[in-house]
Amino acid sequence: MADQVEGAILQRDGSTYAVMVRSPGGLVNPELLERVAAIARKYRVDKVKITSGQRLDLIGVRAEDLAAVFEDLGPDAVLRTGPCVRYVRSCPGIQHCKNGTQDSLALALEIEAKYRELPFPAKLKIGISGCIRCCGDSRTRDIGIMGSKGGWTVLFGGNSGTKPRFGDVLATDLTTEEVHDLVARLLEYFRTHAKPKERTSRFMERITLA
Repeated sequence: MADQVEGAILQRDGSTYAVMVRSPGGLVNPELLERVAAIARKYRVDKVKITSGQRLDLIGVRAEDLAAVFEDLGPDAVLRTGPCVRYVRSCPGIQHCKNGTQDSLALALEIEAKYRELPFPAKLKIGISGCIRCCGDSRTRDIGIMGSKGGWTVLFGGNSGTKPRFGDVLATDLTTEEVHDLVARLLEYFRTHAKPKERTSRFMERITLA
């Protein structure tokens, strides 16, 4: 059945689906844009939406076209939409922005490759900002990483939903290697101790920081 196709999200009309296109750190190249446009034309997809997670959504895919759309997208299709690492969002960082103090894009690509779509008790969203202006919304993501001249700050337990919460600052002035180590330990602790469907914001409220 169409609603059992992994990665396809049933839309409000009850008959069409959204299919997400992978774009780590919000980066796309001309070839991917051209392929997405060709797929949208080929299958008469109504809309292509840029999401808050810096991904492209093909919205309005008919059930009978789902398998072909996934095949045409290949590895660029997002296949898991359940409780997992949904995305790693990033600002342009030091590579492009005059305000950047740390390389947020490089870090985002590394973390995306390591954790994308891995299962967890609840969905996880990661935001990485190259400076304290926080254009990657690091303060309101499950894991937030924010750069400064002294290094990286890591936050945990942020949320921008119906009950917003700033993440708790767990460490400051970290090297990139230390960030990777802390993120790995945070995710393992969350995987082990969180309740099913418990987002990090509610998790942190429950366990509290010592």
